[in-house]
Amino acid sequence: MLSGKNIIVGITGSIAAYKAAFLVRLLIKQGANVKVMMTPFAKEFITPLTLSTLSKNDVLVDFINDQSGNWNNHVDTALWADLIVIAPATATTMSKMANGLSDNFLVTTYLSAKCPVMVCPAMDLDMYQHPSTKKNMDILKSYGNIVVEAKHGELASGLVGEGRMAEPEEIVKHIEDFFLSSQKLLGKKVLVTAGPTFEQLDPVRFIGNHSSGKMGYAIASQAKKMGAEVLLVSGPSNLEIKEVKTIKIVSAKEMFEVVLAHAKDFDMVIMAAAVSDYAPKKVSAEKVKKSDKDLIIELERTKDILAELGKTKKPHQTLVGFAMETHNEEQFAKEKLQKKNLDFIVLNKLNEDGAGFKSDTNIITIFDKNNNSAKFELKSKQEVAKDILEYALQFQA
Repeated sequence: MLSGKNIIVGITGSIAAYKAAFLVRLLIKQGANVKVMMTPFAKEFITPLTLSTLSKNDVLVDFINDQSGNWNNHVDTALWADLIVIAPATATTMSKMANGLSDNFLVTTYLSAKCPVMVCPAMDLDMYQHPSTKKNMDILKSYGNIVVEAKHGELASGLVGEGRMAEPEEIVKHIEDFFLSSQKLLGKKVLVTAGPTFEQLDPVRFIGNHSSGKMGYAIASQAKKMGAEVLLVSGPSNLEIKEVKTIKIVSAKEMFEVVLAHAKDFDMVIMAAAVSDYAPKKVSAEKVKKSDKDLIIELERTKDILAELGKTKKPHQTLVGFAMETHNEEQFAKEKLQKKNLDFIVLNKLNEDGAGFKSDTNIITIFDKNNNSAKFELKSKQEVAKDILEYALQFQA
């Protein structure tokens, strides 16, 4: 399963570093190409010679190779990898990763990485339970990193509790699962909408909403990682995914035209955008000047993209809608599910902590056309995106 995969194993200064030798050996045995990186302090626990012998590659520690004087290029190294696995990951290294402190070759490579990153913490019980450690792990998860939680067991200090790094066999299983999940959408075409729409009032003003586009962009990114051909149709947002084809729009009218023109060619259409329901009936060609009188703006309904997609949905297509509600959440979501002919709808409750616009996390409940439902705990939007796509797969023939 791992044959031909390019994997970087990053090792930091922990007693659990000895396990990295077994991890590298298992990866090589499965046919992976492995390069090892070490922090300077990691060399106090295990030698580069051991790891270079096992990996059949030079071990990278410093920016400059002391023997040849050549520069170790962190950018090229990061681009080589299909996956970076940092095992063990100390509290110090996770703090540096979470806060962008690139004072060694390993963290600098992490900050340059385009591939997914798996983090396997290892430290003593009290360190693992410290609020700063928990916060840094949450930050790393919000960035889309995969965290393999530390296990309960005997620790180097003699204490017994959480903090023991997962065993190499378990880490390899996580790696296998990652690559397996990355192929689930291979051959599928996924259209995703994201962000707000802006409805023009005059040359300088518009009606819009607070959507950042983070949820839709996370879905598009995750679909690409899972092997799909992806088209992202985005309203105004400062986000970007270089590896995904993106069509930028501004208004609900533009989104309607672009989505309807392309949707028929896609297996999944996931409408995560916060599309304006109303737009000004008349748009002033000049800036509307302030006066002593109240300004009355007449609005008209925009075209309902989701309803139109529900009417024209092909037998092979999966259509997913979103509902952002402040009250009667489940009732409104289920009504929208039926009315728009959706396969399932993703409900966001705006009043729940950790959910809503601009947040890096989300809490969702899914209702589907077969009267099933699933509630998911607070997760990063990248993890939520994976949950949504996994749910959508069951509606694909």
